[in-house]
Amino acid sequence: MSRIRVALIEDNAGFAATIQQCIVSSEQEIDCVAVYSSAEEALKKIGKVQVEVALVDINLPEMNGIECIARLRSIQPSLICLVLTTFDNNAMIFDALKAGASGYMLKRSAVGEIASAIKQAINGGAPMSPYIARQVVGFFHRTAAPKASDSPLTDSERAVIELLATGLLYKELAATLGVTIDVVRGRVKSIYEKLHAHSRMEAVNKYFLKK
Repeated sequence: MSRIRVALIEDNAGFAATIQQCIVSSEQEIDCVAVYSSAEEALKKIGKVQVEVALVDINLPEMNGIECIARLRSIQPSLICLVLTTFDNNAMIFDALKAGASGYMLKRSAVGEIASAIKQAINGGAPMSPYIARQVVGFFHRTAAPKASDSPLTDSERAVIELLATGLLYKELAATLGVTIDVVRGRVKSIYEKLHAHSRMEAVNKYFLKK
């Protein structure tokens, strides 16, 4: 099984070194192959290495992490970007998700949780620290989903995307709905096509946040 190649975009050298050392020493499935101290350095160099996941801080020296994610995703759409930050306010969370982040983790998370988030994202999940997940779910509970008449999605597709927003993996979603994982994949493909989306977060964003 190939190892997951990760880049860390973080200006705090001590934190970056700690995360890099802990992930490498504790996880046989993950390699931290690059560390960039700024968004500008990452944008210049990340294309020269084969990276599947980027862990991105928000509070970077010049260009912030949210803009960095948006630019990384525009030039390398297959790159999975996970926020790893101290910021836990709603504005930052949703701005990052709108920019193309596939998950949002807090720096106070245990190293094992960060490693688990990387693997979950590679497998199609949308990992979030528990506090962040509660913020997101709370937002969706307060925000009415689009009316069926306003949405191009079928009832079954609406059920899928509303569960996708909670971060469930496809297999968990299939179990919740009582369908096969192939049925879930088919509905997700249809959702992406109808919403003109290329990722889970982009689809959720278009369904809930841009009504």
